[in-house]
Amino acid sequence: MPLSANNPDRKSWLHVDKNSDFPIQNIPFGVFLTRDDIITIGTRIGDTAIDLGALHQLGYFEGIPLTDDIFLQDTLNDFIADGRKTWRLVRNRIAQIFDEENESLKGNLKHKETVLFRLDEIEMQLPVQIGDYTDFYSSIEHATNVGTMFRDPDNALLPNWLHIPVGYHGRSSSIIPSGIPVHRPQGQTLPAGATEPVFGPSKLVDFELEMAFITTDANDLGEPIPLEEAEEYIFGLVLFNDWSARDIQKWEYVPLGPFLAKSFASSISPWIVTLDALEPYRVESPKPIKKQLSYLQQKGKKSFDINLEVSIQPEKAKETIVSRSNFKHMYWSMAQQLTHHTINGCPINSGDMMGSGTISGPTPDSYGSMLELSWRGEKPVKLNNGTERKFIQDFDTVIMRGYCEKDGTRIGFGEVKTQLLPVFKPKKTNKPV
Repeated sequence: MPLSANNPDRKSWLHVDKNSDFPIQNIPFGVFLTRDDIITIGTRIGDTAIDLGALHQLGYFEGIPLTDDIFLQDTLNDFIADGRKTWRLVRNRIAQIFDEENESLKGNLKHKETVLFRLDEIEMQLPVQIGDYTDFYSSIEHATNVGTMFRDPDNALLPNWLHIPVGYHGRSSSIIPSGIPVHRPQGQTLPAGATEPVFGPSKLVDFELEMAFITTDANDLGEPIPLEEAEEYIFGLVLFNDWSARDIQKWEYVPLGPFLAKSFASSISPWIVTLDALEPYRVESPKPIKKQLSYLQQKGKKSFDINLEVSIQPEKAKETIVSRSNFKHMYWSMAQQLTHHTINGCPINSGDMMGSGTISGPTPDSYGSMLELSWRGEKPVKLNNGTERKFIQDFDTVIMRGYCEKDGTRIGFGEVKTQLLPVFKPKKTNKPV
């Protein structure tokens, strides 16, 4: 089926700024609360949000086999479960409806008032009900940096790293959309020189620059997904800030890996950009250093040229860009991650989310965490307001952005923006004793 929605020459009758992340070639999917307190599935062109539930009810998707309520839900799970053929039909139709040459909706004022919203009239929600969440560890630069810091620099990568996409099962209940603040976590840490742990707030709260992909229903229990089919089951990607408490993690991660240090919060951008929209930005993955087992050997362009940046914004101050990286640095591709995830027969469901792991590039200014940027706090990062950061301080806001750009067309993800608040304190009540 042709990807007519990706036509780089298409223009929309909706206003789109020159450097917008959301031209008519993007057509991401999300869930938002409207000015009438109705939750609906929608898309976005420029700075206009589009109610797909209303658009469907008005008959604009006629001829596409969709259930009446497919867009009248509070998650994208059912739509995603319909599969790639449906996603493409819907994206192509949306592109047609909002093409500058199409008058069907453009000339219908009543319909436009029902379907279109300014961004300040909506409130973005978590786009999917995330049943399961897996986080990988797939940036060779990040893994090497961390291994160098905490182990032997000559053996920074553990023996399995070049053979499998290392991952762990994370906590989906604490994944939140952009804009929701996060409280500094508490837990056990082992102070330097101590032999016994103490309890208290984490002193080393960090961001992790990641991307995450959302899956559709993929396989039955016991059925692996072949590498050449893996991308058929990937709906799209979001920006992902996988918050981390480094001091808690250092104490708890042996022998089973991260637990409380990672489960307190993870933040995602609210618009899911489809794999189809990213098709023009494919690039080769890094060449394997060691020969991979046959089920992980891939051909073709399996990575994407996605520019990424991270900013820190102190309270009442302007932001400072502290990192610029790129998704193309990932050693293990999404297809390899999904194939390895299912090689033992593990079933994958609609709305499952899989994080890339911290995305670090080859230069110090492209590292994807404060752990690396400040090199364990030994090299504080200077901000524009004159202050320094070793890790994230209370009331700092971390902002991540990402976009692709080629031949004058830009496809972006918007941003994931999250403020770190002090340790949660229960509100006082006036309940009688």
